[in-house]
Amino acid sequence: MKKYIIVLAGIVTIVALLSFSLKDQPISDANDSFHKDSIASVNAFKDVYKVLISPRCMNCHPSGDVPLQGDDSHLHTMLPQRGKDGKGINSMKCGNCHQATPMEGLNQPPAHPDWHLPPADMKMVFEGKTPGQLAKQLVNPKTNGGKTMKQLMEHADDGLVKIGWDMGEGRTAPPISHAEFKKAWIRWIETGAYAPKDK
Repeated sequence: MKKYIIVLAGIVTIVALLSFSLKDQPISDANDSFHKDSIASVNAFKDVYKVLISPRCMNCHPSGDVPLQGDDSHLHTMLPQRGKDGKGINSMKCGNCHQATPMEGLNQPPAHPDWHLPPADMKMVFEGKTPGQLAKQLVNPKTNGGKTMKQLMEHADDGLVKIGWDMGEGRTAPPISHAEFKKAWIRWIETGAYAPKDK
């Protein structure tokens, strides 16, 4: 009987230890060859988060279906709607004003040949998200557009991401350079894509 109690106690201890260790695992499917480091990962995400909630990123990742505008992130004055594909509806298409090449002058519409918000079925909301919420959203294929960790790393060089640092006169750039953002973004993912704990 004592043997059974000792074995049972051992099993309970192992299960408890496994349960505890799983709580500290990264939230991503990051490649096992990556060096997991929760402290480095969370610290890197602090810089990532500062960029993602800056107006240059957040204005196109609103909680509603109307994009935001300006350094104060007010509702877009033309009140365009997201639309199913994220490119607007009817005659109010994003590309009508956001041309392929920039126009000179203060506060002209930023330019990119494929200007759009995330589509209606994958809104990728940044507005109002805590660091922990946003990190979890970014690494979950069900909420990030089906991207793997490798595709997420490559996304740092996406044209619409990079245009955030080249939005024309009258707009404040993100708080760090694109090179610094990309470095922090990749470091966050390569060290495990850990989500910060929200207070």
